Amino acid sequence: MNAPRRERRSADPALNDPERLYVITGDLEGSERAALDLVTMVVAHAEPSPTFQPEQAAILKLCQAPLSVAEISAYLGLPFSVVTSLLTELLASDLIESRAPIVRATLPDRSLLEAVMHGLQKL
Repeated sequence: MNAPRRERRSADPALNDPERLYVITGDLEGSERAALDLVTMVVAHAEPSPTFQPEQAAILKLCQAPLSVAEISAYLGLPFSVVTSLLTELLASDLIESRAPIVRATLPDRSLLEAVMHGLQKL
């Protein structure tokens, strides 16, 4: 018996309409975007209210647990630049928090942690 085939959804042409994307982001001329990259982690601090744009409400629902900007972009099916401008608005209103991922080199060395652990066990 064959496994069920998953069919790829065809992209809705209206989702990538430049006019629609401009309306979503608004006229951001003169305002700066937050320094976000694809691996920046985002977590929501509030529930969406009915006054938010549908895309912003979707971001707040998705980000109850931390997600990267790339994941948010993929889930919403929106370009990275559009998601970045939506996140900038949410960051400005303190509805979400963002942080860069922890770089492995900044973590303490494993041998140091083991030495501390053994020292504490001897106490």
